[in-house]
Amino acid sequence: MQRIRLRYTKRGRLRFTSHRDFQRAFERALRRSEVPMAYSAGFTPHPRVSYANAAPTGTGSEAEYLEIALAEPRDPAVLRELLDESMPVGLDIIDAVEAHTSGLADRLTASVWELRLDGVEPAAVERAVEAFLAAEAVEVQRRTKNGMRTFDTRGAVVSLEVVPVTATAEADRPLDNACAILRLVVRHLTPAVRPDDVLSGLRAVADLTPPVPAAVTRLAQGLFDEESGTVTDPLAPDREAVTTAPPTAAVSADAKAPEGPAA
Repeated sequence: MQRIRLRYTKRGRLRFTSHRDFQRAFERALRRSEVPMAYSAGFTPHPRVSYANAAPTGTGSEAEYLEIALAEPRDPAVLRELLDESMPVGLDIIDAVEAHTSGLADRLTASVWELRLDGVEPAAVERAVEAFLAAEAVEVQRRTKNGMRTFDTRGAVVSLEVVPVTATAEADRPLDNACAILRLVVRHLTPAVRPDDVLSGLRAVADLTPPVPAAVTRLAQGLFDEESGTVTDPLAPDREAVTTAPPTAAVSADAKAPEGPAA
């Protein structure tokens, strides 16, 4: 059985698709591409697909991950192209590697988020960020299925800063008013701290309230490197396992052939 790990995106209007919508679209793509899937055991077998830490509905993402198990081996690059052609534009399969290591989900320990705040002056956002980072704890409330829950958002935030508006952000929405872009690195803790929780924290410490909902995009997720303060590529260990594997010793045909009688 071969395991393939895929990276995919949620772009444009497709950011509003739910995780279940993506699952349906992806399973259709598997059938259209005639991928030889491995199936679970039991009375109702299902394709062996494992999803890892999907982004909330309404948020864009450049770094979503899943793993599939195949009954027959396939070239990851060819498989990526076939699946990408069968997916809606915006749900793009952008990377594929064969799994040579375990624990993909364990390597998703942090995310890099970008938040676009339309109608807000960057200077006001910078003041709110300074107040948030200076606080030892920033408690917010979120409604869950068990009722309202209060938790700290500050402890999960590794970095938070205002960054210049990029060409990509301008293309996503025309800049006809004030706009600020926040770059956020947050650890995946329990309970999970989401970008909207951080916005609630900014409102709590500095009364920052954007007039329209923020456009949120996950730029990366992976293992947080404490030394560099960066979020690393979770598929890198699988690539490195291929490049660092020792070559298989070749056995010549002469060595394998039995020796004939001496002349």
